[in-house]
Amino acid sequence: MVTKQFESEMPAQRSGLRRNAVGLGGAVIMSAAIMGPAVSTFFNPQFSTPFSGAATPFVYLLCLVAILITATGIMEMSARLPSAGAFYTYVSQGIGPRAGFVTGGLMFVAYALLPPAEIGLIGSYLQATLKSEFGISLPWWLIGLVPAVAMTVLAFGGIQSSLRTALVFFTAEVIVVVTLAVIVVARGGADGLSAAPLTPGASPHGVSGLVTGFVFAALSFVGFEAAATLGEEVRQPARNVPKAIALSVICVGVLYVFCIWAEVIGVGTQAANKLDGTSTPWNDLASTYAPWMKLLVVLAAASSMFAVMVNSNNGIVRILAVMGREGMLPKLFAHIHPRHKTPTNAVLVQGVFSVVIAFVVGSIAGGLGNPVGGSNVYGYLGFLLTLGILPVYVLTNVAVIRFFRARREFSVLRHGVLPVLAILLMVGLLAGQVDEQTTAPYTWFPWVIVGWVVVISAVAIWLGVNRPDKLAVAGAVMATGEASDTGTSR
Repeated sequence: MVTKQFESEMPAQRSGLRRNAVGLGGAVIMSAAIMGPAVSTFFNPQFSTPFSGAATPFVYLLCLVAILITATGIMEMSARLPSAGAFYTYVSQGIGPRAGFVTGGLMFVAYALLPPAEIGLIGSYLQATLKSEFGISLPWWLIGLVPAVAMTVLAFGGIQSSLRTALVFFTAEVIVVVTLAVIVVARGGADGLSAAPLTPGASPHGVSGLVTGFVFAALSFVGFEAAATLGEEVRQPARNVPKAIALSVICVGVLYVFCIWAEVIGVGTQAANKLDGTSTPWNDLASTYAPWMKLLVVLAAASSMFAVMVNSNNGIVRILAVMGREGMLPKLFAHIHPRHKTPTNAVLVQGVFSVVIAFVVGSIAGGLGNPVGGSNVYGYLGFLLTLGILPVYVLTNVAVIRFFRARREFSVLRHGVLPVLAILLMVGLLAGQVDEQTTAPYTWFPWVIVGWVVVISAVAIWLGVNRPDKLAVAGAVMATGEASDTGTSR
């Protein structure tokens, strides 16, 4: 049944990505795996608990609702404009080609920085684990290089092989996380079962703690929209892409709430209130409730990181391919392998970029032999990519309002109330992200994003003046999701 989801039902077009290569199941995996359920469950809640404490499961429940609201606008646009360019296409059609070009630049920051961030995290986590558990000393950069090469090889082979691999790792990590959570709950936790962590009253710092905890919890949902980049390869994209986005948010969100509730129950309220970013509560839960699962927890964490790498890489190379095809980047990015139907040049460039960025940032931020260097790669790039993706969510929901009003298909709820609410939520979250970071280099990163926006905006203006024919067709979507070589509609 799983294999059938990925079978191609008709011959691929000669010049484009492989049509009908992915079913609904594959699209769900694309979005769900990029959120990294194991990584997000094992590591991310500890950034919220210093503020929301034992109420962190309630915070994740609020996040689930907020992300669903934000996702409605993306679902509306993906149903009307199926394209590998995803947000680049949506904003180009809804606001204009210059805004679309800026969106493409922000998406590059968001998606392109995920693989190097995960290289750093995998390397540092396994370096420390191998040393403590087995006495083996390997530098994080060498460990991280292995999944980086595997990611690139899988991307060359095509979307089907990448998604099959992601499905295997995703399934394994979910089984491990849920199994340990169920064991903790079945054994009654540290102080007995309670619904208190699912209520705001469990916050040790009141409403302010809930708000700040929300800011950090939202990081666990970044990437929920990844299925949109499969718009040219998924079967029945107008139906399956929106459904995949909704299903992935709901399924992974419910998993977060249940497993983080189990975490709080397992360690106890007082201990949960003392957790911070350096804590590893799931290692402790395995040691206390199921010692035989300790190694499985390590493997699930590593596999989850790799699945994030694979799926984020799939997303960015397709965005690069569309921008190259439409003349917004050099044409070499648009080259499609005749047999595999993959953008091989984009794959190679992104693979080299990921390794170089991870190693350069790591060498500056702690050293290539010190696991701190790898963990800082994850922290620094993770914050940067979050600052890149949140404005994209805002622009997309603005595009929803303009796109459907212009076509007189406007629904007050779907194209008015929900997008406005999503805009307010994402602007508030972005402001919270900036406000909560008070130490360098995190205080510098918002200015990095501002500088990047200024640069790509200037390029967009130049294109509009000097090459309006190229800018005018940015994000153009035909029935096949293609733009012609001449830059005009077919």
